[in-house]
Amino acid sequence: MAEFPAASAVTLPAIPAPPLAPWATDFRQTRGRLFAESPSPTRTEFQRDRDRIVHSTAFRRLAHKTQVFVPLEVDHFRTRLTHTIEVAQIARSIARSLGLDDDLAEALALAHDLGHTPFGHTGEDVLEVCMERWGGFDHNAQALRIVTRLESRYARYDGLNLTWEMLEGLVKHNGPMTTRDGAPVARYAKKGISGEILEYDLRQPLELWSYASAEAQTAALADDIAYNTHDIDDALRAGLIDFEAMRQVEFLGDLVREVEAQYPGLDRQRTIHEITRRLITRFVEDVIAESLRRLRETGCRSAADVRGKARAMVAFSPVMERADKAIKGFLFPNVYRHPTIVVIRRNAADVVEHLFGRFMEDPTTLPGGRAQAATECSEADRARIVCDYIAGMTDRFALSEHRRLFGDAPDLR
Repeated sequence: MAEFPAASAVTLPAIPAPPLAPWATDFRQTRGRLFAESPSPTRTEFQRDRDRIVHSTAFRRLAHKTQVFVPLEVDHFRTRLTHTIEVAQIARSIARSLGLDDDLAEALALAHDLGHTPFGHTGEDVLEVCMERWGGFDHNAQALRIVTRLESRYARYDGLNLTWEMLEGLVKHNGPMTTRDGAPVARYAKKGISGEILEYDLRQPLELWSYASAEAQTAALADDIAYNTHDIDDALRAGLIDFEAMRQVEFLGDLVREVEAQYPGLDRQRTIHEITRRLITRFVEDVIAESLRRLRETGCRSAADVRGKARAMVAFSPVMERADKAIKGFLFPNVYRHPTIVVIRRNAADVVEHLFGRFMEDPTTLPGGRAQAATECSEADRARIVCDYIAGMTDRFALSEHRRLFGDAPDLR
């Protein structure tokens, strides 16, 4: 029988360091993992983070979770997974142009929606109400919970044991959460900070008072660019909006006119693609130009400098920031509150609310070990078990569970 050499016996060359700008996060200077691990001979620390996310159960579930349109009848609408892949592509492109660690930017993009519920933001809204007595629900905090507790893959620890830079970026990609003395800021001043985040911060401080890395800021803007673009794309293909309606927004109207002038008589499908590819390009090029200007003018010479600034260093220009707000202002009433979507959202909300109520009332209806755990614990702990279970469901599994418990499920088409 042949004997194969152990991994430790194989001699490999050192991993070459990519050319990085001074303000980039250097994988060789990572603050490490909560549980120390030997370095990989073939991958950087941030590449390992990326790979752990891609192989996680939570990542696979994104394939069957709603972005905006419930994909039960048409296969071409975005899901959380296809959205995530698009965000990762945009984040990597921007990061490379800014001289950042594009592996870290990509990993953060791939992880940014791990905590989302079935049925898009509808599921999150319902769980927020259901969990109000027990600390609420926030998809960023749920993502942290997944990668530090709920994923059960490794022998030595729960979660994925990601680097500090990954966890920081996952929690703070939208900006600081507190002042230096710990007072919540921005949207957290009203709703407070999730206990999940505060509890983890005691174990491994994430500097909640500062901005995250430039790579995390890049992933956050890539998310904005991706969902603005693909929500327009999907809404056009679903017939919720048309080119004429897009002229309400000056920036979108200019893109429509540009395509019509360059390609008169072009068929509708290709016209949609020509508009959306221009939309992505304009935003990406703007982010690169504006971010380089800020990084250079403020004298950023390290990743620590980026974190210490009073504003984000990766950002839209003022002109494109106004365009971004105008697009969101257009999408909200015309797409997210379109009568067709409202009916689907209402039915989806009923599914999540019914499931939560039944599991809380009769925890024996939970599967496997969850039933015993939820029966033998406090009400607060039961609520968290139920919340974790529902938050992890795909759309179709939530409907399946509703049929199992109530005999039917609403039609979400």
